[in-house]
Amino acid sequence: MRRVEHVMGFPVSLRVDDEGDFAAAADAVFDWLREVDERFSPYRPDSEVCRLDRGEIAEETVSPDLAEVLALCEEYRLATGGAFDVRLPGRHLDPCAVVKGWSVQRAAELLAAAGARRFVLNAGGDVVASGGPWRVGVRHPDHADRLCTVLELTDRAVATSARYERGDHIVDGRTGRPATGLLSVTVVAPTLTEADSVATAAFAMGAEGAAWAAGRPGCEVFVVDAARAVLRTADLPVAA
Repeated sequence: MRRVEHVMGFPVSLRVDDEGDFAAAADAVFDWLREVDERFSPYRPDSEVCRLDRGEIAEETVSPDLAEVLALCEEYRLATGGAFDVRLPGRHLDPCAVVKGWSVQRAAELLAAAGARRFVLNAGGDVVASGGPWRVGVRHPDHADRLCTVLELTDRAVATSARYERGDHIVDGRTGRPATGLLSVTVVAPTLTEADSVATAAFAMGAEGAAWAAGRPGCEVFVVDAARAVLRTADLPVAA
């Protein structure tokens, strides 16, 4: 089965190659992602994130899901020395960099719980690949119609943070200025929660983020820096 919907501001596509009826599981996936958008969006005034940001609810009383997300945000803030920070001075609380990967990974777990074993869930270019192998192209940071590499994934996830879609939208929390040392960071990890968070955190760190991401346990990376130099870890699963 194949299905595509626009959720959380980007297209989400699902392909399941297993035999059987997974329509109900697909419904659950997209219902969950719509719920996440309603609860965690920093652009919806009635979301839990916005209510917390305005001080209408205390952090000690937030839902278990939001508490988990905020704990992950703090983990990466500490790991990057403050480069990755969802509470920038003068800006609203914005945990989207963690929420996207976390929520799509949770959606993939709903599919697995329903019995799906071979599927791919693609959320705006960030991918959970179950079973496999699946071939996933990584966009060239300078040319929208080209790929800079093709990965072959089995039971892995991949995420890319880059400047080509939204410009200088990732801020280095240590300086308060846009991070410009890297053009794109692609991370392959066991879960999309980790792949997406590490990719964004590394991008926020600038040039030093490439080595930092490469040193994260379980992560393989493909990084293009501002000088167009490439760092690729030895075990990156590049397709033959």
